[in-house]
Amino acid sequence: MSASSENSPRSLSGDDADGSFIRRIAEGVAARSPRAIGRAITIVEEGGPQADQLLTILDEAAPASDALTLGITGTGGAGKSTLAGRLVSCFRSAGHRVGLIAVDPSSPISGGAVLGDRIRMMRHACDPDVVIRSMASRGRLGGLSAATASAARIMKAAGCHPVLIETVGVGQAEFDIVRLADLTMLVMAPGLGDDIQAMKAGLLELTDMLVVNKGDLAGADILMREMEPIAHDRGKPLLKVSAKDGSGVDDLVREVFSLFRGMAESGRLEARRQRSSDAEALDWALEMAREELSQLLENQPDELKNCSPKKRAEAALFLLKTLKATM
Repeated sequence: MSASSENSPRSLSGDDADGSFIRRIAEGVAARSPRAIGRAITIVEEGGPQADQLLTILDEAAPASDALTLGITGTGGAGKSTLAGRLVSCFRSAGHRVGLIAVDPSSPISGGAVLGDRIRMMRHACDPDVVIRSMASRGRLGGLSAATASAARIMKAAGCHPVLIETVGVGQAEFDIVRLADLTMLVMAPGLGDDIQAMKAGLLELTDMLVVNKGDLAGADILMREMEPIAHDRGKPLLKVSAKDGSGVDDLVREVFSLFRGMAESGRLEARRQRSSDAEALDWALEMAREELSQLLENQPDELKNCSPKKRAEAALFLLKTLKATM
């Protein structure tokens, strides 16, 4: 069921001095209430003390989730959304409750997600064991908003395993997903030059598995032959699927869980999750500092506004540090 963000900020941020509202939201998330899940994600998107309180309550209730976070990345046109929909169907057939976060481009007007809950996913909208949320990238080059990791934590607290994160598809800058997900698949398709683009971006080195989608097209076998020696040299699994007709998706799901188990048994999963926590902390720090820095830049004296952008940035950072030191 889609986790809507229709709630206004005012409805979420009213007087809650004793924290009872946030506790009710956390209880609703644990009870798998779609409305509570949607509200919880809106709260973390907005940030602030309520978001901190909510995440603290959820972490205390379930401090160590074994649920998989699966990243799906790749250039536009590779069929990531269609493949994500197929994966959701496959996970549901195996009895899993699934979360899906689709990171969309931000609207230049509202800052919200342009595409919204994707039409391809609507066949899952009536399934109470599928939680779907679209989130705006808010202009981040890495393809993820700062609240994406927190939204995944909320879905896990609501019993989702796995949680899929599909990125916006901005090509060479999609590195955030690699830092935040337990496993990341790079989706390619024939005719897009994905192999060359991916190698330039370094995604072949950073992602955990390579997937050639649109396997029903004639060029898929050629792309597979080109990628086989690359995948072998890097020790990464390479699979061919067709999201259109579903062929190969069952094998892909089995490979995902096999890799996940191997990471958990070797200790690599724990190490990666610690790095993910560090990355999330950095994302929030940058997000929270953005507004303050923006105001400082806007209010700089005219003599500074005539300086280079770098000098203006240095002055704003120095002033921010000075103000924090005197507080």
